[in-house]
Amino acid sequence: MVDDEAPLLRTLRRLLEPEGFHVHEAADAASVSHELASEPDVVLLDLRLGDVSGMELIREIREQSPDSEIVVMTGYASIDTAVESMRAGAFDYLEKPFHDRRRVVQTLGRALEWRSLRVRNRELEGELERRAALDGVIFQSAVMRRLMRKVADLSRNESTVLIEAESGTGKELIARAIHRTSPRRDGAFVPVDCGALPEGIAEGELFGYERGAFTGAVRASEGLFRSAQGGTLFLDEIGELSPRLQSKLLRAIQEREIRPLGATAAQHIDVRIVAATNRDLQAEVRAGAFRADLFYRLRVVSLALPPLRDRPEDIPVLAASFLARYAEEGGPAGLEPEALEVLIGHPWEGNVRELENCIEAAAALAHGPRLTVADLGLGPAAARRVNRPAGIDLSLGAYERACLEDALEQAGSDVRRAARLLGIGRSTLYRKLRAHGLRP
Repeated sequence: MVDDEAPLLRTLRRLLEPEGFHVHEAADAASVSHELASEPDVVLLDLRLGDVSGMELIREIREQSPDSEIVVMTGYASIDTAVESMRAGAFDYLEKPFHDRRRVVQTLGRALEWRSLRVRNRELEGELERRAALDGVIFQSAVMRRLMRKVADLSRNESTVLIEAESGTGKELIARAIHRTSPRRDGAFVPVDCGALPEGIAEGELFGYERGAFTGAVRASEGLFRSAQGGTLFLDEIGELSPRLQSKLLRAIQEREIRPLGATAAQHIDVRIVAATNRDLQAEVRAGAFRADLFYRLRVVSLALPPLRDRPEDIPVLAASFLARYAEEGGPAGLEPEALEVLIGHPWEGNVRELENCIEAAAALAHGPRLTVADLGLGPAAARRVNRPAGIDLSLGAYERACLEDALEQAGSDVRRAARLLGIGRSTLYRKLRAHGLRP
């Protein structure tokens, strides 16, 4: 409640507290700024507060506490004043003196309900935005659903994230999803391939440099850190950084500041770091090849992105998506069942990137309405893996079961050999055999 009349504030307190309101008071503009720090649900504001304009106070409240609803009150009632206050952002208008005190309670109650609806609507819009951001990652496997739930949970904070995965699995796609679902989504997303940074210029590329800092520096460069100011810096293949750059990166994360080459003063940075690696960084820490303190700074949250061979359930939807992207008008509109079987059984050492390249090439060269085993060009070994009995159910589960049975048959029930034929680990093979009720 904002009013310079102490008796009125006491009257309102006696009216509102029995109704369940928790009341704070302010008698001048300075007190208003202090009370707004608590982000009140509703502000009951007198438009005549000394020499201060009530309209200016409305705008100040809107800036400092945008979720607060404002109900204005004045003894100088007029239609023009009411309209002006509403345009400035007030929810409703009360005239003094209050002849009907119940109307005061009812108006504040409606303001609370409106605020609750507005905040809830914004939360729902934010959830829709997060879901839309995750739509770019194509999957249907349980392991990827669990991973993407973690990505969605990260929207509530700005922790540093380390994505650990083989090359070609889609680490940058996950990093972009983290950025797009975060409070920094309106800022820049700056990807950096640390392995592609030449040793001699890597420091300047990352941290920037001043004009004349070295031979050839004819003009200043802000560097990639400052390019990502207010957004996300994605450091791919972080294990490729030299020990010297590891040290500078650690300081940038800890102190939230960088010093460009040739600069005499450090500069503040506001950047979220998402890093990725295809190496076993813990092993490199034990070997002394990677700083332990930097590793733990980067690995506040760890995301393990599984290789494609460990999530064959994702292959049909990924293949369909790539085919829709690369098939020209009048080109192949789908895959023959045998071709899909081959894709599911292929080891995909190059992961999703290899699958995408395979589908792009097949779509470019195919002549029929659907991609065939021959179109895929995966070699005679892939064609021999097709061993589907006539009339088999064409569901993904049936494809996987047929592949498992075929591998066990070719391996003579040798689990180690069968796993090698399928391109998966033995533990993964055992899990899949149990899921299908099969025994080696």
